[in-house]
Amino acid sequence: MSRRVVITGIGALTPIGNTALEFKEGLFAGKSGAAPITRFDASKFKTRFACEVKGFNPEDHLERKEARKLDAFVQYALVSAHEAYLDAGLPDSSVDPERCGVIWASGIGGLDTLLEELSQFARGDGTPRFNPFFIPKVIIDIAAGHISMRYGFRGPNYGTVSACASSAHALFDALNLIRYGRADLILCGGSEAAVNPAGIGGFNAMHALSTRNDSPETASRPFDKGRDGFVLGEGAGAMVLEEYDHAIQRGARIYCELAGAACTADAYHITAPHPEGLGARRVMEECLKDAGLKPEDIDYINVHGTSTPLGDIAETRAIKEVFGEHAYQLNISSTKSMTGHLLGAAGIVEALACLFAIQEQTIPPTINHFEDDPEIDNALNFTFHVPQKRIVRAALSNTFGFGGHNASVILKAL
Repeated sequence: MSRRVVITGIGALTPIGNTALEFKEGLFAGKSGAAPITRFDASKFKTRFACEVKGFNPEDHLERKEARKLDAFVQYALVSAHEAYLDAGLPDSSVDPERCGVIWASGIGGLDTLLEELSQFARGDGTPRFNPFFIPKVIIDIAAGHISMRYGFRGPNYGTVSACASSAHALFDALNLIRYGRADLILCGGSEAAVNPAGIGGFNAMHALSTRNDSPETASRPFDKGRDGFVLGEGAGAMVLEEYDHAIQRGARIYCELAGAACTADAYHITAPHPEGLGARRVMEECLKDAGLKPEDIDYINVHGTSTPLGDIAETRAIKEVFGEHAYQLNISSTKSMTGHLLGAAGIVEALACLFAIQEQTIPPTINHFEDDPEIDNALNFTFHVPQKRIVRAALSNTFGFGGHNASVILKAL
C-alpha cells in the first residue's frame, strides 16, 4: 500500500515576491511582475520586457566567493530551497539523511553562464580560456547537487528536465519515491534564469513571446482575445515533501497533501499543443485517477495558461472534456498573468499557488482580461481581475512543455 505524502515546507523567489509570503501576497493582490528588462540592453529586441526577479542580491544569501561559482539559476535554487528547509523546521529536527533526497528541475539551466563563456571565446583569438567552473555552472543537475551537499541529504538526488513541465515532473518523481518507500523526505523544486539575450532572442525567433512593449504589465493576458504570446519570467520555488507519519512523528506543520500526479505526451509537435488537447485531457484524467478523486472533487485548476493563441484554446477544451458540467462549477486561473512564464520553475511555483488557494480558501485571479475570445468558452469561471473566496478542498495544476510533455499534480486539504 502506498504512503501518503504531505507538504511541510515552502519557499519562493519570484517576479512578484522574493519569499513565499511575499509571493502569496502578490498573487492575491493581482500584482504584475512584468516591466522593461534591466539585465541587458534590449533596445534591439522585438520584446523588451520580462518578469524579472527584483531586488535580489545573491550576496545577501551566499558568500561572495560561493556566489561567483554559481549560475543565477543555482543561486535562485539555493535561496528558495533554504527558505523551504527552514520553514519545514528541519534545522531543529533529527531526520535520517540517508532517507532524505533532493529533486530539482530546470528547463534550460545555466544559460547566463553558457552565453557569457561562449561570447568571451568568440571575441578571442581562438585560444581556449574557459572558467574552470564553466561546466559545473551550466549543467542542470548541479542545483540538486548543491542543495544535497548543503544539508547532507544522501537519498535520491537528481534533476528533471522536460521544458516547462520540468518541476511538475520533479513533484511527480518525489511523490512516488516517498509513496513507495525509497525516501521519507524530499526537498523538491525548480529554478530558471533565462532573462538574457539568448533567452529573449531565442523565444523571439520562435514568435513565442508577447511584443506588447508599450504596456508590459498587461502583456500576459491568458484567455484574452488580444493575447500575443507569453512573457518570460524567472525565479524559483521549493517544497519539502514528506511521508505523513514521518511528518507527524517529528511534529511538523503540514500545509496540505500532495494527493496525485501524472504525466503524458502529446506525441504531436515540438512546440504546438495537440489542437484537441489530447495529451492535456489524458494527463488530467490520469492525475485524478492517481489521487483517487472524481472530477467533481476538484474546486480549482491552476491552468498552464501561457497567453499563447493556440495553447489557451486547447487547454480549455481539454478541461471541458474531462470535467463535463462540473467545469462550470470550477474556478480556473492562470497565475502566469502575474508571474510570467517561469519555464522549468513554472510547475512548482504554480503548485504553490494551489497550496495558497487551499490555505486561504481563496482563488488567485487571472489579471489582464480585456476582451472575450469567441474561440474560448467564456461561461467558464476564469477568476478574472480579483481573487474569489470559495471552499477549496482540492486543486489541480497543469504544466505543458515544448516537446509535448504534460504533467499535472493535485493538492488536497487534509
